[in-house]
Amino acid sequence: MNLAEKEPVEAAFEPLLQFEMEMGAFLSDWQHCDQVSSFMARMISHNRTDPVRHSNFFSSALNELLEVSFRGGSPDGQIGCAVYRQGAKERVKLTFPCPPGQRQFYREAVSKTRRGNAYARYLDAISTDLAPSRDVVLLELAINFDADIRLEESDPPSITLVVDLPLEGIVS
Repeated sequence: MNLAEKEPVEAAFEPLLQFEMEMGAFLSDWQHCDQVSSFMARMISHNRTDPVRHSNFFSSALNELLEVSFRGGSPDGQIGCAVYRQGAKERVKLTFPCPPGQRQFYREAVSKTRRGNAYARYLDAISTDLAPSRDVVLLELAINFDADIRLEESDPPSITLVVDLPLEGIVS
């Protein structure tokens, strides 16, 4: 038996829904974040154990991600969002234009979501910040939604935030 036969095979994420929009149009109105997240949440939650609960959780998480892109995105190019499912987990791939000077910010912010002191840093940030910063929003997703977050930089000038959300398992 070779090593490949011993390792479990990860089940594939199945595509559910995706959208693309000119970034300039997306940035023209803050409400696009809420509108897109609410629509997508309703579309993908209909067959979950508790569709209303799932829709609320997903909408909140996606809205936060969209706001991260809204605050840091460039008006040139497109924003794209794709949602996939694997069992009890949704995967969001959010791609948006990122100015070269902000790439390092996203690398560090995503890295901070995986460090052991993420919870303490999150508590400190929410007790001292008047408005949550983009990196705190990513910490919030990791802490409150048990999200696994990574960054893909394969297509400059855009970046892709990949966020796995195990929403069916969250106990409220």
